[in-house]
Amino acid sequence: MSRFWSSAVHDLEPYVAGEQPKIPGLVKLNTNENPFGPSPRVLEAIAAATGDRLRLYPDPSSSRLRETIATNFGLEMAQVFVGNGSDEVLAFIFAALLKHDKPLLYPDISYSFYKTYARLFELTVEEVPLDETLRIRIGDYDRPCGAIILANPNAPTGIALPLSEIEALVASHPDQVVVIDEAYVDFGGETAASLIPRYENLLVVQTFSKSRSLAGLRVGFALGQRPLIEALERMKDSFNSYPLDTLAQVAATAAVEDQAWFEETRAQIIANREMVTQALEARGFEVLPSSANFVFTRHPGHQGADLSRGLRERAILVRHFSKPRISDFLRVTIGTTEECHQFLSAIDQII
Repeated sequence: MSRFWSSAVHDLEPYVAGEQPKIPGLVKLNTNENPFGPSPRVLEAIAAATGDRLRLYPDPSSSRLRETIATNFGLEMAQVFVGNGSDEVLAFIFAALLKHDKPLLYPDISYSFYKTYARLFELTVEEVPLDETLRIRIGDYDRPCGAIILANPNAPTGIALPLSEIEALVASHPDQVVVIDEAYVDFGGETAASLIPRYENLLVVQTFSKSRSLAGLRVGFALGQRPLIEALERMKDSFNSYPLDTLAQVAATAAVEDQAWFEETRAQIIANREMVTQALEARGFEVLPSSANFVFTRHPGHQGADLSRGLRERAILVRHFSKPRISDFLRVTIGTTEECHQFLSAIDQII
């Protein structure tokens, strides 16, 4: 049937999402999902919205959600763009803001969707190598470019840059858009949203999938000065005027409003991350310093593929990347305390 494909489809290399197997009793630590459910207020909001309203189209501008997000960050509603997960938000950003004559810069080890979108939208890119400790060096981006995108904390390493370095990067590229992808920032990083009033070239992207436990509803957003947001709105309204359904809008609004649940669950994840880090280091593992809801780790005596296979045989699923420089690392999502202990018990059996 490929004879019906357009030429663009033949050349695509789609992003490969984390596995979602249906295996009874599986401890699923491979896709960085939150181990704790969403706020009870989220479920109440969804229940209240399931009725006759669903025959109507949702608010195309997601006004209440955008106002709630704006208030949370001390911004204006006009400085907030929402989309169907941060992946869709990133797609609009790549198409609307990152395609220029000079190359887009991003790390050679980072969120692999960047490369997928660059190919889809036919962007010229330069991958900037991480240093020998798998860290981003801001000075390496002091080169001609059309735009820059960084994940902070980076994925899959989990290492975060301090806000001072992010500001230095944005300030040194006043004529280029700098996108900071903060999918994991709530687990120990520092958001760059506070810089937006001072820098017209800064765009910050976040998601409700991780710290707000709404991966199943697909809600993401971007923050920036009005001209950048307007570009995304023009792209969205030329593609899909109703990206967020009614249930997603009310659920995300309730998630932002329940700050206590957010603080309680992320604190537990951070505590479990530190416990797992110390336990792995005691077993001889190298663990990169993580500010995310996962750890990136390797053992000097075992190949990453072998460890991943051994864990799977014990119904523990983690993420392994068969790529240069990181092929011996495992990315392990931080689960509940019980799930973390099951993971460590399986590791003991293997090593």
